[in-house]
Amino acid sequence: MAKTTGFLEFTRDLPEKRPVEERIDDYREFVHRFSDEKLNQQAARCMDCGIPFCHNGCPLGNFIPDFNDAVYKQNWQEAYNILSSTNNFPEFTGRICPAPCESACVLGINQPPITIEEIEKHIIEIAFDKGFVKPHKPAYRSGKKIAVVGSGPAGLAAAAQLNYAGHSVTVFERDDAPGGLLRYGIPDFKLEKWVIDRRISLMEEEGVAFRCNANVGVNVSINDLLREYHSIVLAGGSTIPRDLNIPGRELNGIHFAMDFLKQQNKRVSNREFKEKDILATGKNVIVIGGGDTGSDCIGTSNRHKAKSITQFELLPKPPEDRTPAMPWPTYPMLLKVSSSHEEGADRKWAIATKEFIGDGKGKLKALKVVDLEWKYNEEGRAAQFVEVAGTEREMPCDLALLAMGFVHPQHEGMINELGVDLDDRGNVKATEKNYQTNIAKIFTAGDMRRGQSLVVWAISEGRECARKVDEYLSGTSSLEAKDASPLLAKAQAV
Repeated sequence: MAKTTGFLEFTRDLPEKRPVEERIDDYREFVHRFSDEKLNQQAARCMDCGIPFCHNGCPLGNFIPDFNDAVYKQNWQEAYNILSSTNNFPEFTGRICPAPCESACVLGINQPPITIEEIEKHIIEIAFDKGFVKPHKPAYRSGKKIAVVGSGPAGLAAAAQLNYAGHSVTVFERDDAPGGLLRYGIPDFKLEKWVIDRRISLMEEEGVAFRCNANVGVNVSINDLLREYHSIVLAGGSTIPRDLNIPGRELNGIHFAMDFLKQQNKRVSNREFKEKDILATGKNVIVIGGGDTGSDCIGTSNRHKAKSITQFELLPKPPEDRTPAMPWPTYPMLLKVSSSHEEGADRKWAIATKEFIGDGKGKLKALKVVDLEWKYNEEGRAAQFVEVAGTEREMPCDLALLAMGFVHPQHEGMINELGVDLDDRGNVKATEKNYQTNIAKIFTAGDMRRGQSLVVWAISEGRECARKVDEYLSGTSSLEAKDASPLLAKAQAV
């Protein structure tokens, strides 16, 4: 640890953002970079703990104190080597990860935690600026061919790792460009698509092949894949959205959040889409669902210049600080104010939607809602609710966006035709021990296996799945394991 008193001298700080009134007029990223001095100070806050709980908090097991020390010393090559030894895509996680590592930061017990996510983003962007990020081509080819179905973060991570192991990898993507959720689920104001294109180009230079508009089970034969490839990795994500089947669901003006977001991302990228425009312009918008996807709908609706934006959450309003039910270093369910919330929205908690109300011509005009009273269990968590008598009312609404999460991957087509087993939640069944399905040569990773989760978990799953596929094909694997020691990982990176 280069500065033993850093955590006493400096407090947590974040980079400046473009003003709200300016950024809602475009879809560009709006978070600036730290100055060299600020970045140095934020890295200096790391205490290099005897037991760094941030390692455990990060699904990737990033060696955070090590790269913080390198950043403080301005040793950018070392910082990049350490970070890239465990994370294939820090440019993604540095922008859109909710940073569970920060929740586990020891300093966070009685001070604001280290700005780990921002430091991570700065490391990779400085590495690109300085030319440290170069194609990592394998020294040999094994002769084994692998098909990865899905080009989201899990599929990309699996493809990158399997390519490093010397196998020939082809990624099949049913959309018109690779990236999956990263490209068509995350708005450009959080992740501009040149960031994805830069990484895809690098992977292509490394030898990974991408086939887009390739829908396995539709225009790509499943039998061809089974015959031509030594192994298949299913990484198609959790894509079936949770619906709200209440009276009036058939009305025009009710859409799944991902349809709204995907369309806007295509619009920003000047890509064609056949569906009818879903626009919030001049409308009373209600977003049903309080998570990150709902927040993205708010940011997009603000840029559409909606008349009003309201966000519903079924659960009660979370606390601003940890409670006994959320002890450190667990990930706490605290009140989160996203950058989209900063731009303007009326947030309502403990509220349920009972009916979609039409105008008599088939169009949505209002929602019938009711307030909820929650009862808490012994652990202090919301467990049961009852409707509050006398609170039923109508709220004007021209556009309702359903952002209530996803239930499981699409079964129709590829999954049903392959005959892979499903778990009791409808996900493709495979253990975390080997990521292998009931069909020996078929593996699965990411949301398709574990259910809807975080991008950082998808990358972790893709990496671990790749190692198991490599072991299946080769008998052993040289790919990094998540539990490798920091010293070993640094040695391998150098």
